[in-house]
Amino acid sequence: MTVTQSEKKHKYQPYTKPNQLICGYGKIAIITGWTVKQSLAKYLSSNEFAVIGNLYSPTRGISPLIRNLLANPHVRYLVILNGTKEDKNAGGCECLLDFFRNGFTEGTSDTGKHCWIIKSSVTGYIDIEIPSQVLEKLRESIDYQEVKSISQAVEVVKNYAQKNSLEPWGESLVFPEVKVTPTVLPGPRYGHRIEGKTIAETWVKILHCIKTTGIIRPTQYGQWQELIDLMAVVTDEPLDFYFPEPNYLPIERKFIQDYISQILEDAPQREGVKYTYGQRLRSWFGRDQIEQAIEKLAAEKDSSRVVMSLWDVEDYENNDSPPCLNHIWLRIVDNELSLTATFRSNDMFSAWPANAMGLRALQQHILDNIIQKSDDSLKMGSLIIVSQSAHIYSDCWEYAERLIEEQYSKICQQRDFDDPNGSFVISLQDDIIIVEHTTPGTGEVVNCYTGKSARKLYQQIASNCPSLQVEHAMYLGTELQKAEMALSNTQAYFYIQDQPLIKKN
Repeated sequence: MTVTQSEKKHKYQPYTKPNQLICGYGKIAIITGWTVKQSLAKYLSSNEFAVIGNLYSPTRGISPLIRNLLANPHVRYLVILNGTKEDKNAGGCECLLDFFRNGFTEGTSDTGKHCWIIKSSVTGYIDIEIPSQVLEKLRESIDYQEVKSISQAVEVVKNYAQKNSLEPWGESLVFPEVKVTPTVLPGPRYGHRIEGKTIAETWVKILHCIKTTGIIRPTQYGQWQELIDLMAVVTDEPLDFYFPEPNYLPIERKFIQDYISQILEDAPQREGVKYTYGQRLRSWFGRDQIEQAIEKLAAEKDSSRVVMSLWDVEDYENNDSPPCLNHIWLRIVDNELSLTATFRSNDMFSAWPANAMGLRALQQHILDNIIQKSDDSLKMGSLIIVSQSAHIYSDCWEYAERLIEEQYSKICQQRDFDDPNGSFVISLQDDIIIVEHTTPGTGEVVNCYTGKSARKLYQQIASNCPSLQVEHAMYLGTELQKAEMALSNTQAYFYIQDQPLIKKN
């Protein structure tokens, strides 16, 4: 295509997140919400639009969008495609519309950050570094229209494109951004394990783990802090889900039912809608994999072959957003149904809690149907989620750090310190340290260690029990050192486990 000199000067220049946008030479910005942007771009020439981009989040996406508009004042029209269930759930497009309809006010974000808050029923923020008069000028200068479908969007764009060219509403404006660089502590590169009773508790522990030792890496979407192969185990999430009060999760209870339907229910093919997990599980491969799993486990309770796949080999081709959830495995052990899900890529701050609740609902659905078909006395087991790339995007670092500061210590204080590896009973007898390893619950002795050196004893225990919980292992080291001190000076001290050394009279 030949581009005129006049058109070249209006080439859209993204200030932020350039890799996520389709740029053109026109005067119309198109926001596609959760609809695949390429599904609209194919109906337009690059002279008919300035930029096409998604808007997934009102708290994370609107401020970068406005920064880009301010840097490109030749854009005079905005078309906002707000037509899918995902758009309704996320609320990003609605909040953007409210920015132009209702304006904004000064306030603080959920993390206490000074910002502009959009006057909307959907929470949305704009960086305070952008002056209010500039935002008001932008609101006055752009003609916007909401549309509900791709065809309507194309029609509106083409109508706008036929209008007489307007002069830019001002000069290109770029404002500084506050950059947050977290401190990263050393830790293992691969393989991490987190466990919690509820999804909320487990999520806070995950955020702490990533923010403490996650590696900062560049991606096509900017920076993120990442751990490789993180396994999260949720043991006791209630049937109706636990939402803390006040709710610090990135989702509301009213949202989760819509999200669950996207996992449990099939969905028709729609232009611009990539897929839903339910579609991949119910019909994508010509089989209903959820029903297959139910039938298999109802007939063979001990089967280890119950696998559901969401990855299509064609996802390598012509798919800029293949499914993050790739694999689900179900297993009944000791009359408990567990579900293990594998994500190739997982946004742990914004997406993981909803992912976990959706998978837990799928686990409950399968359990209920197995019981109906087999009359087996089964109960819910753990939900295990393996996130191969477990990451937090840079624009969420501040939110995550504030949440950790407020919640992590509270969660740690609520621990019951039960270790599935069992317990250790330490005593002194006949000038020797005796350590009995007992099973959890019943207290049956399964091993016994003896010696005079705390170091040699804890090395033996660590060798035989490599998965001891960290605090349990540190506790053992402390108690063994006390026992050794008492042993080396039996004339001066008594040793009783869990008590300070007692001086003899």
